[in-house]
Amino acid sequence: MDPATAPAQERHTAEFLRIKGLAERGVASAQHSLGFMYVNGQGVPQDHALAVAWYRKAAAAGLEQAQYNLGVMYQKGQGVAQDHEQALHWYGCAAEQGYAPAQYNLGWLYAKGQGTPADVHKALHWFRQAAQQGDAGAQHNLGLMYEGGKGIAQDQDAALMWYRRAAEGGYARAQFALALRYDSGQSVARDPGQALEWMRRAADQGHAPAQFNLGLRYDKGQDVAQDSTQAVAWYKRSADQGHLSSQFNLALMYDSGHGIERDEAQALIWYRRAAEGGHAGAQDNLGLRYEHGQGIERDAGLAAHWYRKAAEQGLPAAQYHLAQLFDAGQGVGHDPAEAALWYAQAAEQGHLRAQFDLGLRYDAGNGVAQDPVRALDWYRRAAVQGYTPAQHMVGVLIERDEHGNPREAADWYRKAAEGGHALAQFALALRYDSAHGVERDYEAAHFWYLCAARQGHARAQFNLGVMAAAGQGTLRDPVVAYGWLHRAAMGGVPAATPYLKRLAARMAPVQLAQAQVLTEDA
Repeated sequence: MDPATAPAQERHTAEFLRIKGLAERGVASAQHSLGFMYVNGQGVPQDHALAVAWYRKAAAAGLEQAQYNLGVMYQKGQGVAQDHEQALHWYGCAAEQGYAPAQYNLGWLYAKGQGTPADVHKALHWFRQAAQQGDAGAQHNLGLMYEGGKGIAQDQDAALMWYRRAAEGGYARAQFALALRYDSGQSVARDPGQALEWMRRAADQGHAPAQFNLGLRYDKGQDVAQDSTQAVAWYKRSADQGHLSSQFNLALMYDSGHGIERDEAQALIWYRRAAEGGHAGAQDNLGLRYEHGQGIERDAGLAAHWYRKAAEQGLPAAQYHLAQLFDAGQGVGHDPAEAALWYAQAAEQGHLRAQFDLGLRYDAGNGVAQDPVRALDWYRRAAVQGYTPAQHMVGVLIERDEHGNPREAADWYRKAAEGGHALAQFALALRYDSAHGVERDYEAAHFWYLCAARQGHARAQFNLGVMAAAGQGTLRDPVVAYGWLHRAAMGGVPAATPYLKRLAARMAPVQLAQAQVLTEDA
């Protein structure tokens, strides 16, 4: 559009009319100012096309600010079709004249390969030109390039220098980078106070990652006094900018009531925002709420939807939860093979329950071909993490193998028994009772039967009754024997009822009456 043919506005400010008159007489600085006024709607309705036309006139006259702004319009596609090659051209014209903002933007185009093949060396050159003129963004980018060794030899001290210059110039991203270095002690002595100071400066400028990290410090009491109110405030500022981890942590705090009043509705709002933004942990948590109807109508299909999104991002917990739905046929079709695939993905990442459940599937041939060797391998992986059901099953499979080592099986039973696993306690007791894999020890057998019996293990209750009746591993006590045999009979052990009758026939009337009273009270 020719600016001379543009329709006149009914009202213009005196300043606009003065600038327009100078621009029409060919004064480049006025042409640039007029373009700026059209871009911002300053004294005239906003009109990007007219802005481009006036910028172009001033740029053609060699005015570096106009060349830069014309480059911006081409880069953003404002008033003209987006054209990175034209942006590169005009930034280059201004950059060659030493205009730092153009040098910085030109560096970015070379770094990103926009309008030109990516060229890290040219990017470095133009960032350096701008940085040496004090452009904080360019200084920060130089820090990044030295830190990562991009286009230049890696140099952490040089990275620190440029980060510091940019940070002192008020550049928030550099302030955050400097804070992280003080926090970790990278190329500088660790200084939590300096880390906190630079983190706060960046956060105060609205830098979302800094706000998140500041919230995290208040949340955990790291280098500051624990303050949940401050944590929520910083998480909220960052979350409102779309920072996913802040949204997730804010949801967790509302969900748990950690340091703030519990608010399930707010928790759900923030879980959903983070989930919709792609945060895997939030997607998994949202899936859990749909699966169990927590604060929302139960919907297994939506639970599967959110689990799958998180699972496809590689989150082990979500992979495990999705596998459970396929296993149960909830929200998805019942598919043991698909369940096994998801259990395997979670198990390979060290998910304890997935490792155990995958062991169960190889053990039983559920969704996979039966394979005792693989079953034992997955049981072992979970067992070494201290999972008592897996420790018990390692013992079972070793014992099931005709070449298995009975002592090794007993060792695994012991680990699980000491962790409170009733089946393992009973299995270990049997081994002490029968001298299988351990030396015979009736007192130890009695101890482990008692541990299992107190958890309701019926066969352990029966064996305790037999031992009390015979005085084996404990004092002979018909009343105690009667009590355990009665519990075993109630628990469905077939041999308990006839044994109880024979014991009752041998008991003195007073003993039998006492035993019956005790069983009635139990």
